[in-house]
Amino acid sequence: MTKPLALVVYENLMPGSKLVNRLHDLGYRVQTLPDAGGLAEAAQKEMPLVVLMDLFSQKSDACAIIRQMKNNPATSHIPVIAYAQGKESALRTAAQDAGAVLVASDEAIITQLPQLLEHALRVD
Repeated sequence: MTKPLALVVYENLMPGSKLVNRLHDLGYRVQTLPDAGGLAEAAQKEMPLVVLMDLFSQKSDACAIIRQMKNNPATSHIPVIAYAQGKESALRTAAQDAGAVLVASDEAIITQLPQLLEHALRVD
């Protein structure tokens, strides 16, 4: 049986590499992207089960990329779990408004990943 694919977008080595290792431990195949700019195209090509995205990006507007993905009928169904350092409340709100199903802190994304994935992948 093929393992589910998770696309992970991060620029910061920590917690990005920890997140990738945690996903592997949970049985996911992982494809990483160092820049959110390529996410919409990669999501349409690879059709991952879930996208995990660091909202902090010096290269592109992560929230605009989430919105682009959610506005594309080919990728709008893919859940996006976003995370940010500290208490970036404006950035978290912007990510939710753009279409992220969940927004967590960078600490919570590691420690609570199984529960976050379960919630994000729940079919209503």
